[in-house]
Amino acid sequence: MSTAMTADAVASALQDLPGWTYDPGPPALVLEKKAPTFPDGIEWVRRVAEHAESVDHHPDIDIRWRTITFRCSTHSDGAVTDKDVALAGEISRLAPG
Repeated sequence: MSTAMTADAVASALQDLPGWTYDPGPPALVLEKKAPTFPDGIEWVRRVAEHAESVDHHPDIDIRWRTITFRCSTHSDGAVTDKDVALAGEISRLAPG
């Protein structure tokens, strides 16, 4: 189990995660981004899925045509943890275009 991050720690982490926001209820780091094309968005989700499997930590993903929304939260803790910050960073790194 990871440790829940304080509000200050989340705010600090968001400074290094451009485009990400914090949703307090239920707690999650959230990114909503448009992919250049629908296939680009699906490919992004595929790459994120492979990474998530490798670290055994999975985001919630919503696909609406070219708009992909990722929500990172440690459900077992009911909070945002360092695992979520790391996953958010990798999702951003894997983003198309």
